[in-house]
Amino acid sequence: MTATILDGKATAETIRQELAVEVARWRDAGGAIPCLAAVLVGDDPASQVYVRNKQRACERVGMVSQLHRMATDTTQQELLELIDRLNRDRDVHGILVQLPLPRSLDEQQLLDAIHPLKDVDAFHPENVGLISQGRPRYLPCTPHGVLQVLHRGGVTVAGREVVVVGRSEIVGKPLAMLLAQKNGPLGPEMANATVTICHSRTKDLAAVTRRAEVLIAAVGVPQMIQADMVAPGAAVVDVGINRTDQGLVGDVDFDAVKEVAGHITPVPGGVGPLTVTMLLHNTLTAAKRTRETAG
Repeated sequence: MTATILDGKATAETIRQELAVEVARWRDAGGAIPCLAAVLVGDDPASQVYVRNKQRACERVGMVSQLHRMATDTTQQELLELIDRLNRDRDVHGILVQLPLPRSLDEQQLLDAIHPLKDVDAFHPENVGLISQGRPRYLPCTPHGVLQVLHRGGVTVAGREVVVVGRSEIVGKPLAMLLAQKNGPLGPEMANATVTICHSRTKDLAAVTRRAEVLIAAVGVPQMIQADMVAPGAAVVDVGINRTDQGLVGDVDFDAVKEVAGHITPVPGGVGPLTVTMLLHNTLTAAKRTRETAG
């Protein structure tokens, strides 16, 4: 039996429509137009595409965006000064620094310089700490997208064994925290999981992944997850986006695994569109928090 496709593109469109309604209500009530400021350093083609997609997404839901293009040889101090200006700009509600950055720059220092209230990527240590305590200010965008595509596809995680392959600060770790908590942004059925994190030192990875009722691949290795690593009927979420000579592929061998899994996300068209959409969700939340703080 072929797996049911969890269509992230369609899910993202539904959420964007919901956000557009929310933004309109917010503005009708006298709220400031939510504004997202993006900082793009260098001329990496993929980064330019990502930033352009974020700008278009803002426009589609009634938000505004700023793009601050910086040369590849921009210094650390110049970027810190730009972030400081954006932190102090009351018309800017969310700030993102597009990754990856040139190797000459200290990525962590720059991300830490973003004010926690404007950190709509949820990378700041203060926001990560709040997530770990089960009281998030903002949800990290890709993990939130994973929860949304599962939830809206009818897949719950409470009481189930979930395996996350990958321990990055952006996806693996925060996603594991959200899944293991007693409650979550989408209710207790999308939390309360028994979570295992796998990584490069995991012994017999296939034996661990075959235990999973929900398997999430976020390791950045093209088609690493093969059919013999998946339990029959498992829900498989592929977070990977890998550029190969054959085009974009995920961390999962989609054609093979879909014949074993119960649910599966494609690449492209899976989690990717939801990451941008959840960024908009956080930007609206940031705009609301700005008024609360000012009041």
